Amino acid sequence: MKLLRIGPKGAERPALLDPAGILRDLSGQVDDIAGAVLSDAGLAQLRALDPATLPVVPPIVPGGTRIGACVGRIGKLCCVGLNYSDHAAETGHPIPGEPILFGKAVTSISGPN
Repeated sequence: MKLLRIGPKGAERPALLDPAGILRDLSGQVDDIAGAVLSDAGLAQLRALDPATLPVVPPIVPGGTRIGACVGRIGKLCCVGLNYSDHAAETGHPIPGEPILFGKAVTSISGPN
């Protein structure tokens, strides 16, 4: 099960990509891919759905349905820098002895395109 958020920026709706590669509308089941939907219980509820019973979203074509950020209602974005040895090496920095934490604006979160 692959979860997505589709639609215009700021008005995304939840969807899933079924095993056959068909995009299905989840808006009748959950309001967004966020909060309690991402809990163990919420994800179990989504796994229990039969994707074939969900409405099909028309195929995505260039200039068509937009895929948004993977989760909604983000409050904070906390990042870890140089979190793996290859990344430290490619920047020319030594592997840090403790995590390097930093924040980013939530407006930096985007979809795949």
